[in-house]
Amino acid sequence: MKVTLAKSAGFCFGVQRAVDVVEKQISEGAAPLYTYGPIIHNEEVVKGFEAHGVKVMEEDSNESYPAGTVIIRSHGVTRAVEEDLKAKGHTIIDATCPFVKKIHRAVDEHSKAGEHIVIIGNPDHPEVRGIVGWINGNDYTVIPDEKAAVDFSVNTHAGICIVSQTTFNHNKFQELVEIIKQKGYHIIVLNTICDATNKRQVEADEIASKVDAMIVIGSKNSSNTQKLYEICKTKCNDTYYIQTADDLQLSGLSSIESVGITAGASTPNNIIEEVQKKCQK
Repeated sequence: MKVTLAKSAGFCFGVQRAVDVVEKQISEGAAPLYTYGPIIHNEEVVKGFEAHGVKVMEEDSNESYPAGTVIIRSHGVTRAVEEDLKAKGHTIIDATCPFVKKIHRAVDEHSKAGEHIVIIGNPDHPEVRGIVGWINGNDYTVIPDEKAAVDFSVNTHAGICIVSQTTFNHNKFQELVEIIKQKGYHIIVLNTICDATNKRQVEADEIASKVDAMIVIGSKNSSNTQKLYEICKTKCNDTYYIQTADDLQLSGLSSIESVGITAGASTPNNIIEEVQKKCQK
């Protein structure tokens, strides 16, 4: 079987940075040590850190946590969460992806100018919830799909600033922006989709169009991995979404001559290598 591994598969810059921050604090013996929410969307990584004493601080929990060091996850958090953690005596280490922090600054600035903020993305995703938390006031709309874009209507004299969840599908983002533009608003568009995300999506699309089967590796709650799966599925009907090599059933690939492999931005290299080796047996 011919195996083609995407060059972009695996940790992106922001995820690697967040993981490095946690590992550094573990090595320095910080205790108690928390991450606010899962540091990244990968269960294997989170379990590994928990084995070293890192506790995941649950969002909106009433649990009382002894004062310690709290690492802000790569997806970022709201301004209110940061202020609350500091007020409770915690030391904050911000591992928010720099590309996400850029969006925080943008919506802060543009909302102060009175502009209506449009966030294109999944309203339930922690990154989007974090972005909303840096908007001044409640003059914003989250648009996840075409229906929401078509239905969008707002009364504004200051104009609209459009940003995107960093892991959103690039082509879909452009489509939704075009729908909003046709409504005649004065619009500022900030394409905040991470370059690594776009590159990963383009490469996955290219590989999926050339192979008999496609394997997408990543956590089920990883937004960017879900987008990769959707893209690959449109080009390759035999596309499999797995979290680890144990999830891969080789019997389904017995008659396959070529297989492509890609992985989400929160997938460790060791898991990717295990899947690749299993395909080559």
